[in-house]
Amino acid sequence: MENQEKYKKEKVTIDIIFANIFAFLLLIPTILLFGLPYYLIWQHDIQFKDLSLHSFIENYWIMLLASIFVFIIGTVAHELIHGVVWACYAKSGLKSIKFGVIWKMITPYCHCKEPLKLKQYIIGAIMPAIILGFIPAILALVVGNIALLIFGVFFIIAAGGDFLMIHALRKEKKNTLVEDHPSEAGCYVYRFVEQI
Repeated sequence: MENQEKYKKEKVTIDIIFANIFAFLLLIPTILLFGLPYYLIWQHDIQFKDLSLHSFIENYWIMLLASIFVFIIGTVAHELIHGVVWACYAKSGLKSIKFGVIWKMITPYCHCKEPLKLKQYIIGAIMPAIILGFIPAILALVVGNIALLIFGVFFIIAAGGDFLMIHALRKEKKNTLVEDHPSEAGCYVYRFVEQI
C-alpha cells in the first residue's frame, strides 16, 4: 500500500462461533420480515396438501438433491459477488481477488488482497445479501413463489458474517481503508493519521 506511514493499521475480526449463532438467530427476524407477510398475502394459494408427510416422503430425494445443488451454487455465487464487486473498486481488478476453500470448515471464501475505501468494502460485503437474499425474498412476496422465498431467506441468513463485519466497521471514518484478512474472518483497517 502506498503512503502506509500515513495510516495506523489494526486487525478487526469476528468470532466464527458467534457468527454461526448470530446467523441462526437471524432466522427469526428474517422469517417475521418475509415469511409472515408472505403467508398473509398468499395464504389462500398455499396448498397444504403439498406439505403433507406423504408428499414429503415421495419427493424427499428430489428435494434433498435440489437443496444441495442450490446451496452449492448459491454459496459459490455469494463469494463470486463479493469478488466481482471488490474487483470493480480494486486498482488491479480481478488480479487482487483470490478465491479458495477453508477445507477444515468446508467454507469457500473470497479475499481482496488490496485495501479498499470503507464504503467500497462495505458495498462488496453487503451485495451478496442484497442480490441472493433480499431481492429474491421481496420478489417472492410479489409473485407468491415459496421456493424463491426460502432461497432468499436462506441467503439472508448466510450473510450473517457479512452483517457482523459491517457492524464491526460502523464507527470507522470515511477515509479509513479496509483490507480483507487473508486467513481469518475479518479485515485490517488503516486509519488515516492526522498530520500535525
